Amino acid sequence: MTTAPPTPAPDGGWTPRLGFSLLSMVLILELLSASYLMISMALPTISRHYETDQTAWMMTGFLLVGAVSAPLLGKAADMVGKRKVLLACVAVATVGFLVSAVAPTYGIMILGRALGGFLIPPLFLTYSLIRDVFPQRTVALAVSISTAGMGLVAIPTPFLAGWLIDDFGWRSMFWFCTIILAVMGVLVRISTPETPVRIRSHIDITGAVLIGGGLAGILLGVSFGPTWGWSAPGTLVALVGGVVLLAAWLVSASKIPEPLVRLSLLRRRSVLLIVVSAGCIYGVSTLFSTILPYVVMMSDKLGLGYGFGVDHEGFAVFQVPTGGMTMVGGLIVGFLVGRGTRPRLTMAAGMLVAGVGAALSGINLASEPYLLVCAGLVGLGMGLAYASIPNLLIEAVAPQLQASTASIVAAVQSVFPGILSVIMFTVLNGSFKADLPAEITQGAAFYTSQGWTVAFLMTAAVALAGLVAAVLLPKRFAQATAEGSAEAGAPAPAEETVAAGA
Repeated sequence: MTTAPPTPAPDGGWTPRLGFSLLSMVLILELLSASYLMISMALPTISRHYETDQTAWMMTGFLLVGAVSAPLLGKAADMVGKRKVLLACVAVATVGFLVSAVAPTYGIMILGRALGGFLIPPLFLTYSLIRDVFPQRTVALAVSISTAGMGLVAIPTPFLAGWLIDDFGWRSMFWFCTIILAVMGVLVRISTPETPVRIRSHIDITGAVLIGGGLAGILLGVSFGPTWGWSAPGTLVALVGGVVLLAAWLVSASKIPEPLVRLSLLRRRSVLLIVVSAGCIYGVSTLFSTILPYVVMMSDKLGLGYGFGVDHEGFAVFQVPTGGMTMVGGLIVGFLVGRGTRPRLTMAAGMLVAGVGAALSGINLASEPYLLVCAGLVGLGMGLAYASIPNLLIEAVAPQLQASTASIVAAVQSVFPGILSVIMFTVLNGSFKADLPAEITQGAAFYTSQGWTVAFLMTAAVALAGLVAAVLLPKRFAQATAEGSAEAGAPAPAEETVAAGA
């Protein structure tokens, strides 16, 4: 890989054009977070409309494409220009939201959601573009504004989503996202210059096809196994084919010089545990935000032992403690880490709090105030853990490897939730469907209160796994460098390297 010397961004201050540039990129990131919350709220309504019990694929299709495309497009952005790739991602995601808005069948809806997954790579493309093209003295503030905005959107979004869905139907969410994305793409095009930084490198398309196909095959087999039959040819082909493709990817990644994912980084204990803990907290977030609308918005007249019969605007109240406490958790981490607290401790605390909140949620599904408190606990844990991830990466990885490691973390943050969503709904569909008349269900899936208790406990178990990973993080990091060794003068402690059979 050959790197062209970066051209420093011109010095200077804020201008109207710079403000429009930052606003357009921030709103793209805001829309990613907002659309995720909106669609979580609309999942029960969408599943009833299409009469499907495969709701998990609304999230899994989106996350799987985002996971595979993130490292691929990150490399492409370094080669051809970050603005070009950012605009391409926005264009494809816009088409995806448009397809979902008009989807006549559930299969077309999932296709649109998969295309919408191209909205995930802008998470890191925007930060990189700001670093390359903004005046040096504005970069820190611009990145801070981008980061802070991602938390603020969690509070008003549920009320916006509730208004759109209740007054204009669930398709209005997708039309809203389509329009906003199209406008922001135009603003980025006219206000943001292209980065001069380029590298000559190789894009591992083979790796992307193998890992994407492997994950999709396994998830399809797990998701449809209960319906097709676990010994059915279709199920076996999906599962075995997925495993074979993933095995082929592991062989490929160990042989080519620039693989999609650098497996050598994952052999370091610190990096592996950071990746696992990051995937777990995003898994907790996705599962909890998927479960809560089903529990809260279910009619209280069906006798299922849960449900308050609130509409989408009413459900927004339940999202406020989660979003608000997520922001509080992030601020706490900033305060503590800035005063010397190790981020491994704040990560462990976040996992513990989120796990306790999820476990307590499953105990009492019939009390609104109780669930509001539990939602706040989960949100606090999420905020603590979210903010700990970048601080852990800064400690564990040298600057020249942070982009590569961040792309791995981003991929796992998408893969874990996608896999966990499929597993959760497979368990619910296999053992906890409510016995209700067909005229009530209309082909959609309704679940028992015991099922949702199990789902909350599964969420808590994911948090527990993340807690174990955080506790096992080394007390002292020896930074991974480009050569894979510790920094000069600081020999790596024994626990830093994950050896085979350790």
